[in-house]
Amino acid sequence: MPDVEKLLMVCVYCDAAQGEMAPQRFFIGTRKIEVIDVIDRWLACDYGYFKVFADDGGTYILKNDVLAGDWELTLYDSGHNLIYQQLPPTAKATI
Repeated sequence: MPDVEKLLMVCVYCDAAQGEMAPQRFFIGTRKIEVIDVIDRWLACDYGYFKVFADDGGTYILKNDVLAGDWELTLYDSGHNLIYQQLPPTAKATI
C-alpha cells in the first residue's frame, strides 16, 4: 500500500521575479501541474498564500511556511462545478 502522505506531498518550484518568490509549477505526489497565472497573493512575515490558476483548469491556493520552507495545498477547485460556471442569460440554475 502506498504511503498516502507521500502521495499528497506538495513540491513547489518558484521564480524569484521582481524579488518575490512566486510558484511556477508544483507537484502533488508525482503529478506535475504548471501555473498559468498567479491570481492573487497574501503575504505576511511567516506565511505566504498564492491563489493560482493551473494548466489542468483548476484553481489552487498554496500556502508557504516561509520559516520552515514548507508548502501545502489549502484549497483546490476543479472549475467543473456548475455553481461557479457562467450560465447563459436565459438559463436558470437549480440547486
